[in-house]
Amino acid sequence: MAKQEKTNVMRTLDRLKIPYADHYYGDTGAVSGVEVARALGEDPACTFKTLVTVGKSRNHFVFMIPVAEELDLKKAAAAVGEKAVEMIKSKELLPLTGYIHGGCSPIGMKKPFPTFIHFTAEDCGTILFSAGKIGYQVECTLADLRRAIPVTSADLTV
Repeated sequence: MAKQEKTNVMRTLDRLKIPYADHYYGDTGAVSGVEVARALGEDPACTFKTLVTVGKSRNHFVFMIPVAEELDLKKAAAAVGEKAVEMIKSKELLPLTGYIHGGCSPIGMKKPFPTFIHFTAEDCGTILFSAGKIGYQVECTLADLRRAIPVTSADLTV
């Protein structure tokens, strides 16, 4: 395995004195979130992907859902009080968030967006999510994630 490096997400958690475990899967060939969870020996139900959407109001919203699940756009819109939300285009992700597809973390985006996590995260002892770089994940409790950024639980999946 290649040497691990600190990502901006890890540095943010360090600065906030929030405990976390970091995981590297870069040499495993894992591409999908389910493959990442499997490569790390983690439960896909407690491994979350970070999705960025835009509402009819043109406001942006971040949704964290288990890697094996699909975002229900109607439920997501209802959670944020929008008529509708849609996924942003891949090319808009980097300029908007500072992250690339596959390495998007809810922590450390260029500007904070309202962030929602699927309610099942509350049943996980810890959750895993992107550390802001492909090949890297961080693991912490939902309570500790909420110390880093405001996160609201909601029913978000199909």
